[in-house]
Amino acid sequence: MSATGHGGHTLPRNVAQIPNETVQKVLDSTDIVDLINSYIPLKRMGAAFKANCPFHHEKTPSFTVSPTRQTFHCFGCGKHGSAIGFVMEYENLPFVEAIKKLAAKANVPIVETFDPQADADRRSKGKLMDLHREATAFMHERLLTDPEAQHARAYMKSRGFGKEMAVRWLVGWMPRDSRVFKEWVKSRKYTGQDLVAAGLAGMKEEGNPRAGLYIRFTDRLMFPICNEIGDVIAFSGRKLREDQQGGKYQNSPETAIFKKSSVLFALDRAKKSILKEKFALLCEGQLDTICCHEAGIENAIATQGTALTTQHARILKRYISNVVLCYDADGAGIEASEKAFKELVAAGMGAKVVEMPPGDDPDSYIKAQGADAFRKLITEAKDFFDSKLGRAKSLGTLDTAAQRTAVTNQSVEALAAMSDHAARDHQINVVATHLGISAAALRESIARVKKFPKREGSRQDADAPAAEPTPLHSIVSALCHLALSSGMAQHFLAEQFETLHEADRWVEGIPLLERILASAPDPASPAALNAFLLELPDADRHALSREASRWEEGDENGIQSAEHALAALSSVVIQKRDAAVKAAMREPGLSPERLMQLLEEAKEISALMKGIQRFEFDDQLAASTYKPKEPAWKKKWEKK
Repeated sequence: MSATGHGGHTLPRNVAQIPNETVQKVLDSTDIVDLINSYIPLKRMGAAFKANCPFHHEKTPSFTVSPTRQTFHCFGCGKHGSAIGFVMEYENLPFVEAIKKLAAKANVPIVETFDPQADADRRSKGKLMDLHREATAFMHERLLTDPEAQHARAYMKSRGFGKEMAVRWLVGWMPRDSRVFKEWVKSRKYTGQDLVAAGLAGMKEEGNPRAGLYIRFTDRLMFPICNEIGDVIAFSGRKLREDQQGGKYQNSPETAIFKKSSVLFALDRAKKSILKEKFALLCEGQLDTICCHEAGIENAIATQGTALTTQHARILKRYISNVVLCYDADGAGIEASEKAFKELVAAGMGAKVVEMPPGDDPDSYIKAQGADAFRKLITEAKDFFDSKLGRAKSLGTLDTAAQRTAVTNQSVEALAAMSDHAARDHQINVVATHLGISAAALRESIARVKKFPKREGSRQDADAPAAEPTPLHSIVSALCHLALSSGMAQHFLAEQFETLHEADRWVEGIPLLERILASAPDPASPAALNAFLLELPDADRHALSREASRWEEGDENGIQSAEHALAALSSVVIQKRDAAVKAAMREPGLSPERLMQLLEEAKEISALMKGIQRFEFDDQLAASTYKPKEPAWKKKWEKK
């Protein structure tokens, strides 16, 4: 039995480790610009190179490659790393295989050592993947051929699903008699411990293996749950008898290879269609999703019996920026739709709502009205607030003052979740029009919600004390002052996005500075400055007010002052990074993953300390006096 890792790559019998010196040599011999340009076309922009990110869908390039730092960074999805990290991400390769690929390009010989613990972990996950794949085949065969599964086949037929659909989706049936599955498990040389680890069985008495095991799924229609690349990692079982114990659907528990909060049903099949259609159709359940795909609506996906999570939203944002919610029109569906909307807009995505007729779901609607009629419903999907408030009016839930207050408060919470300020401004006007209240009143309510967000299980104190000022490093305070007092300094600092992004990890107050630069209030206009300051949270406004007395009102040499301050900031950052990496390198028992991170960071710091002169600011940090050996990629770059 072979052990197959995430992404279908066969794992070696022992998990290899590459010595630090070899990794460093591979990185020194690789020019990241040449490497990435061999995968995607790069365009020079100042001292850096840009392209549309290969890891998520975007129209405006936010993927940056720095030849000086030998790193890539995407400001859209947050992917960041060295040449090794890029190859791992782009080609879905494990660490060792990515290094081997780069070493072959650079003619660097590889000598491997082995980590027994990492080997054991990878073998364990590989075995779980094998067990899920083989169990899928076992249950699928039972559904198609076992006489005892006749009622399961009849149920599928009653739902309009035939054998072809079962084959396409590898639907299976878990026998009612658990001994049948147990005998199959023994024949495949798996153990009870393997079944528990895979979530296919549980202990009859927690913590007491001697009490025996029970099979988690019996007499259920089994739907395989796959990861993004199509490997089966869990199951969802639909009960077939009314007298059966458990809920209508029973899902696998979380395991080493299955995390509900980061898995979307059918995403492996829907990815291409999602990119083509430029939106994902988020359904409430697996059968609805399957029905959509069978009807040719192949951008449909679903969560795994849970509400949409922050991680789900992040995964979807890698592909598209818009989601259409298609939940049932009952109370549970409406509540799930509101929760999903908040997660999506918090991630900067857009969300619309398909208005399903009461009592219908995608499955029943397609069977009754046809796929074209359902496509029309999707095309007519409404903006979230138009749908929510239009439904409230039609149901008469805006008739009393108490009802209007409740709906207003719900709308304010949803508006406060939106991270796209322009989109929120538009929706504030939409909500104000529906509810007949002023946009200014809504903005005040949103500001209060954002200042004192709800916490589970706790009441909000209306008399809560004023927020503490946002902590600001003294250099960041100076840069904030320059950005608000000098137009030239503001423009200059806005171009130093990568330096500021890096500094955010090491000094306090960078998000406030970035907010100033993103809003770009005109320093020559007191009205513009005041309007901007009023929009800030109290903590940020107090911080700027407290620090203002330390700086002079005007600055004739704005750019020069900004250069000096940025040089000082860069010096602080590089010193802190250097000290942190050296300290981390001295820690005993480093894992391969942690070691990779430290080696990549040491590579960056080495390049910075060697190649960057003080007061150079195009995507660079200031230099130090440290003089490492000049890497091969640097010589190659200078020749170009």
